[in-house]
Amino acid sequence: MNTYVKQVLSNKGATVITVSPQSTVYDAVKKLCAKQVGSLLVVNEDGKLVGIFSALDCMKRVVLEDKSARDVKVEAVMSQKVVCVDPDTSVDVCMALMTERRIRHLPVLDESERLVGIVSIGDLVKVVSSQQETIIRDLEKYIVGAF
Repeated sequence: MNTYVKQVLSNKGATVITVSPQSTVYDAVKKLCAKQVGSLLVVNEDGKLVGIFSALDCMKRVVLEDKSARDVKVEAVMSQKVVCVDPDTSVDVCMALMTERRIRHLPVLDESERLVGIVSIGDLVKVVSSQQETIIRDLEKYIVGAF
């Protein structure tokens, strides 16, 4: 049973929390904490995805370099090479991409490159876990019915 990103987004919602490249790292970290998320998508004034900012970006490029989060702009520390998927990408492909690239979030872009959502490794694990539970229940019914 293949599940696709569009199904995951319809269940979890397509809300995307974004930040401007011109925002300070301090403001971005405040938003991460307030929204209880692991990353923020960085979008320019035209709404185009230009990067992704995570707490790890802050740790590696601000804290460890002894910079001030109030002075550094998100654009200076964000990850610019963002791996994205489209709504018709399967959960299996997403999980393989995340494992291979060692990432935890995948922005979802439609055919016109418009940002339509984001999926996390947690979202995908929930889907796979739910599918496995369904298969186990079906097998248990089959085995009980066979005897």
